[in-house]
Amino acid sequence: MAGVLDALASYVTKMLADMAREEVAILIGVSDGIKDLSIKLGDLKNFFADADRRNITDESVQGWVGELKRAMYLATDILDLCQLKAMEKGQTKDRGCLNPLLFCMRNPLHAHDIRIKLLNQNLDDICKRGSSFNFIKLEAYQDQKTTRSPAIDRKTDSLIERSGVVGEKIEEDTRALVEVLTREVVGDKSGHLIVVAIVGIGGIGKTTLGKKVFNDEAIEGKFTKKIWLSITQDFTDVELLSTTITAIGADLPRGGGAQDKALLVDALKNAIKDKKFFLVLDDMWDVDAWNKHLMTPFSYGGPGSRVLITTRHDTVARSMKAFHPYHHVDKLASQDAWSLLKKQVLTSEENEQEVDMLEDIGFQILAKCDGLPLAIKVMGGLLCKKEKTRRDWQDVLNDDIWSVSQMSKELNYAIYLSYQDLSPYIKQCFLHFSLKPKKTVINDTEIVSMWVGEGLVEGDTYSRNLEEGNKYYKELIVRNLIEVDTDCPSQLFCNMHDVIRSFAQFVARDETLVGHNGDTIKTNLRSPNYLRLSIETKGVGSDEFEWRYLREQKLLRSLILTGNLKSQPGDSLTIFPSLRLLHIDSANIAALVESIYQLKHLRYLALKRTDMCRLPENIHEMKFLQHISLDGCESFRKLPDSIIKLQGLRYLDIDDTRICSIPRGFRALTNLSALYGFPAYTDGDWCSLEELGSLSQLNELSLESLENVSSALLAAKARINAKKQLTYLCLRCGGRVGDGLVQGEVSESKEEEQIIEAVFDVLCPQPCIEHIIIKRYFGRRLPGWMASTAMAPLESLKILVLEDLPCCTQLPDGLCRLPYLEWIMVDGAPVIKCIGPEFVQQYNQLHRPSSQLAATFPKLQQLHFDGMEEWEEWVWETEVKAMPLLEELRISDCKLGRMPPGLMSHAMALKRIEIWNVKESSRH
Repeated sequence: MAGVLDALASYVTKMLADMAREEVAILIGVSDGIKDLSIKLGDLKNFFADADRRNITDESVQGWVGELKRAMYLATDILDLCQLKAMEKGQTKDRGCLNPLLFCMRNPLHAHDIRIKLLNQNLDDICKRGSSFNFIKLEAYQDQKTTRSPAIDRKTDSLIERSGVVGEKIEEDTRALVEVLTREVVGDKSGHLIVVAIVGIGGIGKTTLGKKVFNDEAIEGKFTKKIWLSITQDFTDVELLSTTITAIGADLPRGGGAQDKALLVDALKNAIKDKKFFLVLDDMWDVDAWNKHLMTPFSYGGPGSRVLITTRHDTVARSMKAFHPYHHVDKLASQDAWSLLKKQVLTSEENEQEVDMLEDIGFQILAKCDGLPLAIKVMGGLLCKKEKTRRDWQDVLNDDIWSVSQMSKELNYAIYLSYQDLSPYIKQCFLHFSLKPKKTVINDTEIVSMWVGEGLVEGDTYSRNLEEGNKYYKELIVRNLIEVDTDCPSQLFCNMHDVIRSFAQFVARDETLVGHNGDTIKTNLRSPNYLRLSIETKGVGSDEFEWRYLREQKLLRSLILTGNLKSQPGDSLTIFPSLRLLHIDSANIAALVESIYQLKHLRYLALKRTDMCRLPENIHEMKFLQHISLDGCESFRKLPDSIIKLQGLRYLDIDDTRICSIPRGFRALTNLSALYGFPAYTDGDWCSLEELGSLSQLNELSLESLENVSSALLAAKARINAKKQLTYLCLRCGGRVGDGLVQGEVSESKEEEQIIEAVFDVLCPQPCIEHIIIKRYFGRRLPGWMASTAMAPLESLKILVLEDLPCCTQLPDGLCRLPYLEWIMVDGAPVIKCIGPEFVQQYNQLHRPSSQLAATFPKLQQLHFDGMEEWEEWVWETEVKAMPLLEELRISDCKLGRMPPGLMSHAMALKRIEIWNVKESSRH
């Protein structure tokens, strides 16, 4: 990718050093070709900074840089194959594993040695052609940043607070739009829909304004249903209708009905019929989504329903007959722009005066951002990584990038400047993130695994790579180059603004293709030089993407395919001999199974929600494989026995598959750091949980079918309490619980209830745990380690999800004292009738004067209570201080008679309250 020459060369150099590290004394025996390669890369690195900088805007440099990068990528392939040759000779078990490797490179007749010589000849030719560009020797960007731009440690829990546009103007706009949307039309009982439009250029803040309106308290009280839809440019009718039905909270038609447009339209009509709704259609590019697919079913809604659209084009608003005049979003006034910039830059209240001293320079920088909130936020993300000195801010103001002439429309000056400020490794990861399909959910762990698999992260070991990758991910958030999905807890999911995505894809255009099915993408695929490819299609029938279109892409290193893929017998993955990353989602790819093992370089393999029913038995031949995800492969029933030989495997996800057993000897995978969907089962006196005992490196763990464990003694063999790196734990029971109820008689067996309680009691994590999910648990009490009397408190816990607890009678009393707990969701606890005072105040402090007590739940931001049908009372008295930072409260499907007095007395940070299907509820 453009702008990352230095990082790529460093990666190749590191591969050479790693192979020789164990045999330093015999380095003189390395072939001349290998030494020449290392020397050439060292010489070229002197000019990479200049080449990187010119590559984005200088067309003549781009071809040369592309050739150089492809030569270095070829070098990594050759070195990989040399390493595999060493492994084949059986030398991986002792410290002298490098001897056969060096032997194969010293042998002049060896094919790898010949390839290296040809590679060096190619590099010589590239170097000669490069001399015509007169590159100058610049200090590497990474070295510059080390001396001038210290990495400021901004805690990411405040990032959402930084994200919003500030100032009186957006508040005025919000009030005006809410007034229009909630205004009653006297005498109008026709059901005529009123459409209101927010119009403005990309990055001006249309979506931000739309969200403020959507979450406004006046809107909450006026409409029965609120629906937010993001409309992509290449939607399909089936996808759009399905997404809308799900957003309303209704069920999709069963069986094949989920792909039948007529049945989907009927389902949508029924879901919205006679309901007064508020619908937001965000990022509308044309009117077809509304006129052809949504307008008719939504016309069945109740009187007073409203539609709000955000769009870049007046023509869209006009075609949808939007209320006139349209609301055009103005550029930020200078003082509001300064407030927004400061919001990004400030790391604490203490340094506000320090920033105010730089106001004159700040206003000059803001003038270059032209009042665009996105540009201001990106610039603020850059400045927050700088020292708050006049020199550093003046350097940003005077940067040459601001004066680049004939800038392509895809290149925003502020984004360009922020990109150039990134270290070479983070540049790679930023550009790679733009490959993520807009409609596809990929969490932070998977994103970082992709980066590691492609060699984009700087680190000595896999764990070090993950650590660095997570730092890169957080830095991109801090810099506002990716944005957190605020509907999800923590920073698990992020997206990239369309304007930033366009910039990244333009920068990487010479080697990366991102697109959707259609004639354009098929035409572009005629070029055989792409290294990374991301294609998303949700169409059916004629819209299926055919595997044959990929046959010329023999240089691919990353392939991401989402949606309907048409493969047939004879299709093979062997056409991609250099592939490192393969991510396929929601496609039929069974024909490709047998060729998977031939991807010798593959590190990352995700085949999610596909028709895969097995992996090849010889998967152990994929020596570099680190990541396997089979999440949602409903036909997948059995892992190959040879998987236990994948010593390099770090990540395995078999969640939502039909796998109910695992190979004996699974404990050999001692390098696993993430394991999802592991099934618990017994075979005589043996339990599968025993296989987890030795897996001490686990950082994330999800267990399934825990009802199969017959005793606490067997559960204890998993040694959960000994896993000192575990930060995520999901505990789930299986078949006995469905649709929120225990199947069969609830009183089926008190003995079984006691057994499951005892099993969960011993699955106690270390205090380092941050995220806990308990699902389909049929005990009457929650695990003892969640109570206030627990010996090892969950002092690091941030997220707690309790879902489908059909027999549980009360919530644990120890949660209120947890210092970092941010997010609680209880969904499906139908027999809980009362949340008592112990929820917000520990038993041993119930009678102490409130003046002597600190507020409990000190960091809680979101609290959701859903599906608690018998819940009638919440005891929280006014004098009990709790939840000072609570921002969002959601309550649905219960019998709560009134809100507790303590809530409104102390939850002063509340911004959003949602109450649905609550009988006789009232707010006090």
